Amino acid sequence: MIEYFVHIDVDDPPKDLVVAPIDVPDHVSRILIAVTQLPEDWRQSPAPASLAAIGDAFVADQKAGILIVPSVLAPSESNWLINPRHSEFGAIRIQPPEPFQYDARLFD
Repeated sequence: MIEYFVHIDVDDPPKDLVVAPIDVPDHVSRILIAVTQLPEDWRQSPAPASLAAIGDAFVADQKAGILIVPSVLAPSESNWLINPRHSEFGAIRIQPPEPFQYDARLFD
């Protein structure tokens, strides 16, 4: 969520946010990208095009259902990217969305 919040306009925050829990079975294939595998400028803003190229290749190659990448804001944490073109995509279960309200103190 932190990766999303850095892009919110604090003067006009969205009022209709939802969160959708996702169940990823253990058998769904994963590729883990380590910080050392990323370009030196991977934490720059705006994000370098080379990062988009990694994601594009992940989808196009269809080698795995999930790509696990370090978070720009908290590199010891990770983001899981889902490949909708992968054959295992159907095994991933998206649960019903639930309303989400953030704590305004995040923006003080």
